[in-house]
Amino acid sequence: MKRVYNFSAGPSVLPQTVLEKAASEMLDYNGSGQSVMEMSHRSKAYKPIIEGTEALVRELLTVPANYKVLFLQGGASLQFAMVPLNLKKKGKAAFVDTGVWSDKAIKEAKKWLQVDVIASSKATQYDRIPEVATVTGDYDYVHITLNNTIVGTAWGALPDTGDIPLVADASSNILSEPLDISKFGIIYAGAQKNLAPAGVTLVIVREDLIREDLPADVPTMLRYDTHAKEGSMYNTPPCWSVYVMKLVLEWVKALGGAEGMGKLNREKAAILYDYLDSGDFFRATAQKGSRSLMNIPFLTKIGDPEKAEAINKKFVAEAEAAGLVNLAGHRLVGGMRASIYNAMPKEGVQALVDFMKKFAAANAEA
Repeated sequence: MKRVYNFSAGPSVLPQTVLEKAASEMLDYNGSGQSVMEMSHRSKAYKPIIEGTEALVRELLTVPANYKVLFLQGGASLQFAMVPLNLKKKGKAAFVDTGVWSDKAIKEAKKWLQVDVIASSKATQYDRIPEVATVTGDYDYVHITLNNTIVGTAWGALPDTGDIPLVADASSNILSEPLDISKFGIIYAGAQKNLAPAGVTLVIVREDLIREDLPADVPTMLRYDTHAKEGSMYNTPPCWSVYVMKLVLEWVKALGGAEGMGKLNREKAAILYDYLDSGDFFRATAQKGSRSLMNIPFLTKIGDPEKAEAINKKFVAEAEAAGLVNLAGHRLVGGMRASIYNAMPKEGVQALVDFMKKFAAANAEA
């Protein structure tokens, strides 16, 4: 069996040792004679899994004691609805528009709230994070998308929102580097980038934002208090995804936790960005100062659109043949995109750059 270097934006690469561990326990978890996918979520065998996963989340993210850690379903997309449904009081929220996923969250929130888009980088094709130092106003919350998977931008300094809860979608950069959870009212992340297979969504919510006085028409499953009271066990949780998350978190801990991942991710990103900034054939699309460590879109410097499109397709096809897969860019940006999440080894990024150098030399006259 030959493993490829998988640069998919999601579902993404998982650590090989995690996959091997999960495979070894597929039929018999911890001597129980059954798979995690078969056992009752309320059994003595499963309880240590979900409790151990929460403990690791709290440890690795330094989650304060006054926050609940929830394992929900529906992906980040469901959180676009749960947040306004649970936080609506005054009926108004502020959003910063930094790309497709911000826009989706805005459109969903507008079904229940007045939404003020207080800053946007749409005019520059989302190639940067707009400057937002402070936010004031009569808002129920302020929402940002910490890392923008499609356009390859990420927040550096967070806005100061004062007493207004800051809510963040951290799906594509959770645990990629240290993060001060205390700055957020709610932070949520779909698991399929850095945490686990698709199916579980990590939600960390400050306890004072978990309300019991919600309107009666808010569905039971869309209330944070429903899940907080039951320890994410109101209904059957995504047991397998939570189990694999535990294995991933153990892997992260062994590599030095969030600090260790941050160091490794900065090194990986520098390999690719340094080449893109110094070469004559490719260029990064995100502006310096706003660049993601996780998702790096890039284009060729060929001016003719038809020639550029042909070269892009050639690059993606030849890269795949060389064992570098899922490098096609999103249709809204075009070109190529390398997603180098936590589980992408440094060797994979270097192999990509080595291939890019060879490809550039072979196609210099294109």
